[in-house]
Amino acid sequence: MSEIQQKPFSSLDISSEVLKAVDKMGFKFMTPVQEETIPVMMDGHDIIALAPTGTGKTCAFGIPMLEYLQLNDTDIQELVLAPTRELAVQIADELTALARFIPGARIATLYGGQPIPKQIQQLKRKPQIVVATPGRLLDMMKRGLADIRRIHTMVLDEADEMLKMGFVKDVTKIIEATPKDRQLVMFSATTNNDVMTMSWKFQYEPVEITIAAVDENKPKITQYVIEADRKNKEERLEYLLDADEYRRVMIFANTKSMTQRLCDHLQKKGYGAQCIHGDIPQGKRNRTLEDFRRGKFPYLICTDVAARGIDVDDVEAVINYDLPQENEYYTHRIGRTGRARRHGVAITLMSFQESVRMDEILRYLQGDKPEKLEFDDMGILRHQNGEAFFDNI
Repeated sequence: MSEIQQKPFSSLDISSEVLKAVDKMGFKFMTPVQEETIPVMMDGHDIIALAPTGTGKTCAFGIPMLEYLQLNDTDIQELVLAPTRELAVQIADELTALARFIPGARIATLYGGQPIPKQIQQLKRKPQIVVATPGRLLDMMKRGLADIRRIHTMVLDEADEMLKMGFVKDVTKIIEATPKDRQLVMFSATTNNDVMTMSWKFQYEPVEITIAAVDENKPKITQYVIEADRKNKEERLEYLLDADEYRRVMIFANTKSMTQRLCDHLQKKGYGAQCIHGDIPQGKRNRTLEDFRRGKFPYLICTDVAARGIDVDDVEAVINYDLPQENEYYTHRIGRTGRARRHGVAITLMSFQESVRMDEILRYLQGDKPEKLEFDDMGILRHQNGEAFFDNI
């Protein structure tokens, strides 16, 4: 969609404070999900929105939430649930940026892995908006520290992932603690039985919004596969990094132990690599993510769960060291690159055993088939037409 076709944020009936913040964040025109969602949400409707990752969902629900705020009311008015700590932090950061010109707007972030006393202090400041993971919010509710009986709007972000991760009972308990007339907005990349059941049980005549991954908003990602046995995957990975073609790369492994082992191996070899996974303390994970965003090191190795919610616009390449165990995760992984209308590259190191999984993923996605790259007798990586993949090797 060209900028001429896109509607500017200034066409919305929103406060000058929010409009000023949006401009400060560098946004002039709305993405399709924002254009579709904001007016409907501000009219008070329940919403179930299906939208690809990286389409501007946080602003889509964040702007209406800020417009609803009653600054003199000390109750929690707006609640956002996210499946992971990283996504909760990302959402809270973006909401804070949107609220920067609203004096008295207070946002609390609640998630596991951070000391509870710190989060209790946030709640004592009487936030109007709470962003939380389900488990930590329930903990605070049981302690009598988070009262959500008077919230106006509740948002479930990445609802499909949250429910698939086993949070169905927790989310149900939380929704049941909110007023029956609250607004419930659900965002999901895919639809499944749990999402539809949650909508049927708790939403009132929801407006369905579907943002297709059409050419205008679909990330521009070129996909490649390289055959690599387990014994030479590290060697193949080093070849890709030695080309010095990509300055910001996310590398995915399936397990915490493999993520750590790969990180240790690359560090010993002198590569600027760091990793995040579930066994790393949350404070250190936050610092690592911030350093990666700031370009302090080029290679971030992570598991799927730890990577949920990472929002870095200029990731140049994604490398699948392991093929994901869930079909949807392949889309989530490669969607970390090719953002903000940049071109991205996704490379999968695929063993013979994993080729069957790759076929399953491609059938599921019904997308473009990756190009197969091969090493010649001289050890140079080449396209199928014989051209070298890297000009400088």
